[in-house]
Amino acid sequence: MNHSRFIGLLSSVALVFFLSSCGGNNSEKTSTVDSAAVADSAAKAEAAAKAARNIITTPQNMVMVMHKVANYTKWLPGYDAHDSVRLSHGVHSYVIGRGFLDSNTLLVALKIDDTAKAKAFMKDPSLKKAMEKSGVVGAPTISMVVATWQDTTMIDTKLRSMTTFTVKDWDAWVKGFLDGKQERMDNGITDRVIGHDLSDNKKVVLVTAVSDTAKAFAYYKSDALKKRREATGVIGEPVRFLFRIAKRY
Repeated sequence: MNHSRFIGLLSSVALVFFLSSCGGNNSEKTSTVDSAAVADSAAKAEAAAKAARNIITTPQNMVMVMHKVANYTKWLPGYDAHDSVRLSHGVHSYVIGRGFLDSNTLLVALKIDDTAKAKAFMKDPSLKKAMEKSGVVGAPTISMVVATWQDTTMIDTKLRSMTTFTVKDWDAWVKGFLDGKQERMDNGITDRVIGHDLSDNKKVVLVTAVSDTAKAFAYYKSDALKKRREATGVIGEPVRFLFRIAKRY
């Protein structure tokens, strides 16, 4: 083989090796990109599945108690000490909220196993004594509700709004309310609990989380919300209680 032919052959081999090497790098890069895309897709699917698991649509009977106390720090131990009596009636502590404007005005939410037992508990003399001993001021407001939809996802936002109002028709209101979800989110409001009075589904109880007070408070007074209420059959002016979550059970 002469010198020029040898040089030509060597160049051809080097070119083939170079092209093979480039192809391998591209394949490796493509594989890495594909793996990252699959991992990202899997992560999003898992997040969506987790969010779905946190949405509870099985109706949950609850008791909502609102009252004022002389001192929250002194009241709480007395409340917790009465837990065995609550449990004996199938009543389970759930959330305690302290008023946004008055931190000694409390909202106590409890889950109940049996409505008859829960009603008996509300009339139990020991409850009145426990309230008096722990510093409850005045008569409490007690209501029994059924939560038909709950988002139990843990979030950092502690400020909540419990709104009560009357509607012409429950099903029509729910549909219109759900249609306005994005509008609420755009104004710093996230749905947490949708429900109604245990014996009257026209008396609505709604709990939302408030992440942006400036936007939310402006929205509460807006024409957009007023029109939505009218369109969904809300009767009269809603009653809103703002509170911060103080304790979860």
